[in-house]
Amino acid sequence: MTFHRLLPIASVALMAALLSACQTMSSQERRAADENTCAGYGFRRGSEAMARCLLELELDRRAETRAVHARLDSMMWPPLVVERRVIVERR
Repeated sequence: MTFHRLLPIASVALMAALLSACQTMSSQERRAADENTCAGYGFRRGSEAMARCLLELELDRRAETRAVHARLDSMMWPPLVVERRVIVERR
């Protein structure tokens, strides 16, 4: 198979994998999961350390989302190059 035939198949497979990886959690469910994670690290609920832990988890999640978007953008949307040729004829 040539590259041109594999590209659409690979694109569809990538999109299917990304969509299957999506998890729909409500903000309350995500907060509860984050609190359980931080509590598992030993932080007490309501403490300043717990708040920092929750903040770090959210910042990590946002950074990962930005990284995924950047990777997808670089794969799906290559830079657009516009070329304007000027042909000069000598007379």
